[in-house]
Amino acid sequence: MTTWPDGKSYAATVSFDFDAEEVWLGENPANASAPGVLSQGAYGPKVGVPLILDLLERRGVRATFYVCGKDALRHPQAVRDIIAARHEVAHHGHSHTSPTTLSPEEEREELYAGLEALRDLGGEVVGYRSPSWDFSSSTLDLLVEAGFAYSSNLLDHILPYRHTTHDLIEVPVSWILDDAPHFWFANDTWEKTIRSPREVLDVWLPEIDGIARLGGHVMITTHPMLSGRPSRLAMLETVIAHLQETGAWIAPTHEIAAHARAHGPLELRIGA
Repeated sequence: MTTWPDGKSYAATVSFDFDAEEVWLGENPANASAPGVLSQGAYGPKVGVPLILDLLERRGVRATFYVCGKDALRHPQAVRDIIAARHEVAHHGHSHTSPTTLSPEEEREELYAGLEALRDLGGEVVGYRSPSWDFSSSTLDLLVEAGFAYSSNLLDHILPYRHTTHDLIEVPVSWILDDAPHFWFANDTWEKTIRSPREVLDVWLPEIDGIARLGGHVMITTHPMLSGRPSRLAMLETVIAHLQETGAWIAPTHEIAAHARAHGPLELRIGA
């Protein structure tokens, strides 16, 4: 059975995919000439990140921010503010381009360029989250080559685990606890509507409670440009309060990975 630090019954991470303008440019370079489109991403570092940092400070929570290198170059002060507040900064690509679309050499260049951008701002980068939550056949080799300690990309568990083929800890994610499937508005087709914070809480809280009963790890994934909106910040605070009130050990991803490395393999509390 898994044991978590401080006698906590389960673990959780509050993480943020800091995509900003790069999420739009990586998908379509023509958006460089679309200021209205790019402004959606710019909301994150301009407004969302300061509000999120204030919330995390009030709740006493340290989080992980997965940052694209090019967004770090565009918004260096936002990244410095994250680091100054003692949150983890981790790698989220250099451009917001899926590694599955790159050659091995292109992927290596992307990986090291993103590392340089984040480390030049003071980040101690040991974790990687792909812009697409997916790998190429070269990704894990490159992560080991570059000295990463963990990956947070796969959706196959609710506990961190060691990769069988590479010296990396995987800290799984899930779409159900990501804000994008619920809040990302498809304004090109108008076919995807915006869900209310209440609806998302009705999805998230039972999932959190289910993971808690099993002694697993809850990975909350949000985006400053989405969950940095005022109504959703209130929702995020409700989620954090729920984690705290129900006995979660809340820690940045690198601490979750280090615990798994030191105490693994971890097991769920099935039939207890």
